[in-house]
Amino acid sequence: MMLNKNFFLENAKTIFYALIIAVIIRSLIIQPFYIPSSSMEPTLLVGDRLFVTKYSYGYSKHSFPLSPPIISGRIIKSSPDRGDVVVFKTPADNRTDYIKRLIGLPGDQIRFIDGNLYINNSEVLKSRISIDNKIYCGKKTIDVFTFEELLPNGKLHKTVYLQNFSYQNSDPFVVPEKHYFFLGDNRDCSKDSRFLSSVGYVHEDNLVGKAQFIFFSTDSSLGSIFSFWKWNKSFRFNRFFKKID
Repeated sequence: MMLNKNFFLENAKTIFYALIIAVIIRSLIIQPFYIPSSSMEPTLLVGDRLFVTKYSYGYSKHSFPLSPPIISGRIIKSSPDRGDVVVFKTPADNRTDYIKRLIGLPGDQIRFIDGNLYINNSEVLKSRISIDNKIYCGKKTIDVFTFEELLPNGKLHKTVYLQNFSYQNSDPFVVPEKHYFFLGDNRDCSKDSRFLSSVGYVHEDNLVGKAQFIFFSTDSSLGSIFSFWKWNKSFRFNRFFKKID
């Protein structure tokens, strides 16, 4: 049977339109991300797959694949809230996606004193909820205290600190205009805005979107996704469709 050339043309059109629709959805509405590191434990675990809404803070060139220079600045802009879990492009290369918690807004002063976090000279209150936890830091496990931390706007979230509070004191970080300051929830195992040479203050144009919920999660150390007989161990069913606080 001979196939009409229109058959191939129509299928090529279908694939092309499908790709265009996928790019539009990914750029303007929602995009999936994979968590490869432990810097946001216990909120996010290695192996979590989550959805990030692209419209939450408006759009910049970083909303699109490969960050094409088609938008100057940020359009349809909306300011993020303190405590949001945000995906952003690192200022060091404007390519790498990081995900951290927003702690400092433009004009804020952020500082650590005796292992405690201060925002604008006021200590961020935290309550210890566990004294003997082990979590990952890269491929190592570390002993941590787990806290509930209350930000000035009433946002409550979990953080973990090494039991010896290794990050004790810092100089003040003063957040510049149109920039934000981010921290990982795994405070002693996170490369974030405290490290000015690699991350530092993040410009509003570098914001990609807000993390909303986990749709799928696996622990690869307990088996491959293709090993269906191990799914009951490797799939974290309790994290499926979990909202990100």
